[in-house]
Amino acid sequence: MVAFRYGPAVFGAMIAATLMAQSTYLPGLAIQSSESLDSPRHTAAVRITHWITAISFVGLLISGIAILIAHPRLYWGETGALGGPSLIDLPIPFMIGHSGWGRYLHFLSAWVCVLTGLFYVYSGVLTQHFRKDLLPAKADLAWSRVARIVWNELRWKRPTEDESLTYNVVQRLAYLGVIFVLFPLIILTGFGMSPAIASVVPVVRSGFGGQQSARTIHFFVAVALVLFLCVHLAMVYLAGFTNRVRAMITGYSAARKERS
Repeated sequence: MVAFRYGPAVFGAMIAATLMAQSTYLPGLAIQSSESLDSPRHTAAVRITHWITAISFVGLLISGIAILIAHPRLYWGETGALGGPSLIDLPIPFMIGHSGWGRYLHFLSAWVCVLTGLFYVYSGVLTQHFRKDLLPAKADLAWSRVARIVWNELRWKRPTEDESLTYNVVQRLAYLGVIFVLFPLIILTGFGMSPAIASVVPVVRSGFGGQQSARTIHFFVAVALVLFLCVHLAMVYLAGFTNRVRAMITGYSAARKERS
């Protein structure tokens, strides 16, 4: 109920903060040194939603683990309980309980993440962020180019300075998959596990084959998101952790200045 009560206020505050931050996004005011130039990298909307999503995802991960260890069994269908057949028995400590704090934190973090995601998509459509920054060109989808990028990353080859100024095709496809496939799926399966939402919109539960089916799908999508996060952090480290974090905080990344 807290999320429903304060959701519009949080959403409005995000818009106001973005507008104020965006007003400071002036390339001409960037501090330049003799060795480097500050080049625009991320808009205020991308930076704000990135960090809010990161914080809420940590809350979701911690609370999700607490909820899972209270009943580390996965089922398929509408019901599942101790003593009945399970689909998967997870090899983690079994601590029977409802984890009240975990469910509360999970619910709150989920709504923060949903509202932030809605604002990000709205902003991305409005500013054409998806088309300009994430949608790959048809020529980039050639298998040889994709395979070369994957091979370079598997060899831990650091991208060149020019390559680091934009997303490569593998990154673009991964981000689009997370934004428009994994996140919507984990949200919908979360709705399917909610008795309140499923009672009003039964299709969010029946569409997945039942409450326990939604819970099982929810678990595997969460695992996929955690794997994406690990790879994402590894690629940030490979490309230059300090510069990448700086760009996501200030909106600018340092680019080497060409010597005459």
